[in-house]
Amino acid sequence: MCEPAYNHPSGLETNPTPLHHPTGGIPNLSVTFSDIAAAAELLDHGQGPFAIDAERASGFRYSNRAYLIQIRRANAGTVLIDPVSHGGDPLTALRPVADVISKDEWILHSADQDLPCLAEVGMRPPALYDTELAGRLAGFDRVNLATMVQRLLGFKLAKGHGVADWSKRPLPSDWLNYAALDVELLIELREAIAGVLAEQGKTNWAAQEFDYLRTYETRENTRKAAPLTRRDHWRRTSGIHRVRDRRVLAAIRELWSVRDRIAQRRDIAPRRILPDTAIIDAAIADPKTIDELMTLPVFGGHNQRRSAAIWLAALETARQSQDLPDETEPSNSPPPPRRWAQRKPDAAARLKAARAALAAVSQRVGVPTENLVSPDLVRRLCWDWEILQGGSVDPVNAVEEYLRVGHARAWQRELVVTTLAVATQPSAG
Repeated sequence: MCEPAYNHPSGLETNPTPLHHPTGGIPNLSVTFSDIAAAAELLDHGQGPFAIDAERASGFRYSNRAYLIQIRRANAGTVLIDPVSHGGDPLTALRPVADVISKDEWILHSADQDLPCLAEVGMRPPALYDTELAGRLAGFDRVNLATMVQRLLGFKLAKGHGVADWSKRPLPSDWLNYAALDVELLIELREAIAGVLAEQGKTNWAAQEFDYLRTYETRENTRKAAPLTRRDHWRRTSGIHRVRDRRVLAAIRELWSVRDRIAQRRDIAPRRILPDTAIIDAAIADPKTIDELMTLPVFGGHNQRRSAAIWLAALETARQSQDLPDETEPSNSPPPPRRWAQRKPDAAARLKAARAALAAVSQRVGVPTENLVSPDLVRRLCWDWEILQGGSVDPVNAVEEYLRVGHARAWQRELVVTTLAVATQPSAG
């Protein structure tokens, strides 16, 4: 049983020490094969866990690859690695570093953001500590890196380049300064938040969560349900809720697919090729000529005029298509909860009761409800309850098994199984 939630200060340190530059100055950027090998050797002579971060170019590039990797270790300092400019195979170039950092725990902040791009270059943690997730488990209301460092360590980090285009070369020195600061205090932050979790009796909870994060690749490779393919992503086009006509949906699908191919080939974020709003407008207006297309917002600009023939060809392909998409996306998931009251009132009542019960548990243990158990898993449980229970199965056992199959961790099941079993009974609503 955990102890009461940690009574950490509700506000930040009122007089934090500004930290504008990393200790020892900005590290040199390791670019060449020999640079990267030297960085690996330096890290190998350090001790203890590795503080790691990666910078991507989300919103600028199509890929989600890492364009800078920052690693810090006690008695080794910080190394900054350029994983794209070495001129060779990334796995080969970065193998010396990957080998070294496979020897001890990784410390990351928001690990789920960086683990995939690090795995792309052969870097996988033998053990993991996520300080952002630890903050959530500790009940902190704000868990971004700067806030947690200020609260727990009393330092104010210089910020400012988190959403920059990290594919830019050469990287400006102030960007490298920012990047180095992101790992400057991660080791100390890990120790501080680990102490908070120990006071709360949540150390084991955190260990289970970190191991779950660390093994995400195994689940992705073995899960039976196929992930959403890029072919289906067109239904995520912003503004598509305005459209019900299947022929217009076909036009959106074709424009999205053409844009995606161009974006992938040029490694540019799709919305920088053509905004979602322009796709919706063109699909609805269905222009037949360049002049008609140019009257639409966005398409009148010089860049889009040069691509007008491409978009018109996509619209013509959609007009000729016999494969019209359904109005709504085929799915084995429950509908949005706002529709439950009309379609399945009993499920709506179960979900309302389950949410209220989980909120009470959340308040008691000081963990956000979304970290107690996956909200999607709760929705599915409430929607499918009659099928799952089968009329005779003990509700506690039914919930336990459902959550286990849904990858809920042992600590989560221990906290919520009985609560959910009671909440999903008819009398609970």
